[in-house]
Amino acid sequence: MSESREIIETIRTLVECESPSGDSAANLRMASTVSKVGENLFGELPEFLDRAGCRHLKWEFDRGQTAEHNVLILAHSDTVWPIGTLKERPFEISRDRLLGPGVFDMKAGLAIAMHAIAEVPIAERSGITLLVTGDEEIGSITSRALIEEHARSATAVLVLEPSGEMGALKTARKGIALYKLEINGRAAHAGLDPDSGVNAGTELANCILTVAKFGNRSLGTTVNPTLASAGTSINSIPGEARLAIDVRAWSQDELNRVDQLVRFMNPSNPGASIHVTGGINRPPLEEANSLGLFELAKRVARQLGLGELASSRVGGASDGNFTAALGTPTLDGLGAVGGGAHSVDENAQIDQLLPRVALLAGLLRALTN
Repeated sequence: MSESREIIETIRTLVECESPSGDSAANLRMASTVSKVGENLFGELPEFLDRAGCRHLKWEFDRGQTAEHNVLILAHSDTVWPIGTLKERPFEISRDRLLGPGVFDMKAGLAIAMHAIAEVPIAERSGITLLVTGDEEIGSITSRALIEEHARSATAVLVLEPSGEMGALKTARKGIALYKLEINGRAAHAGLDPDSGVNAGTELANCILTVAKFGNRSLGTTVNPTLASAGTSINSIPGEARLAIDVRAWSQDELNRVDQLVRFMNPSNPGASIHVTGGINRPPLEEANSLGLFELAKRVARQLGLGELASSRVGGASDGNFTAALGTPTLDGLGAVGGGAHSVDENAQIDQLLPRVALLAGLLRALTN
């Protein structure tokens, strides 16, 4: 553990600065903390990028030179955990694991990124950009444009989200579409005059059954009705209802197919109406985009004696979905090895921290030289 002490202390510093998404004061504190860590490791401060009340950070190691290869490293500093979680579950070293809110997703990954860059000699950092965003967990609302702007000029994007099982890198991620249906009927007294009403609740039930058929199991497309509600009182015919829908697909074609089906749903009752909002939230990270970088990562791992790397396809999305959709080669899952993302069991394996630093540093050298 002695060799890992420096990065463990960095992770401790990051975890002990709570940073729930959407909390502007916490976002500013976290940005200051990340800035100080970077200054200590790189010898320079980042550029602060404020967008719609959220602060993001960027280190651009160009040294005034024109680099042939521009590598964008993506990390985020926000977590799903509210202020006060740290009191219940403080940062802890438990045998071979680090514990604490946000340690796996993705403060250990952020630490790995920063320590890997520090491993690259200053003279060889030209063309490397580290972008640390503060709102990934809530959809990258203010950071998406920044990410896409930098990805357009990059030759490769490396994403420090947690690894897959057993340290697998992530070469494919499903795209996501999110919808809300507002169903309008006509309220009426359920006992005195039910026939004068148009039951939005039964229309909701029909919508749920219809939407559930839009998936395609053979292609891995899932369409799940999630949140649902109807009516205002137990003795009234519901005049309105609401339904949320979560869609996941491996290809843009499948997202587009389901999008059309959802948008053009017709009510089964002619007296009801359906209003659809939402849409495609993140495009898919398709495997063909990542394969070249994954093969390079495998070669680097072998050269460093890190063993054989595995790849994985996952249903969750990341900022890598945005960059891959632009056509920029993107490799994800380069962060911590561990488990329990977004759960009380969140953990990062200590013995895999330095190998991940070495892998990323090796990739950066291979991509920029």
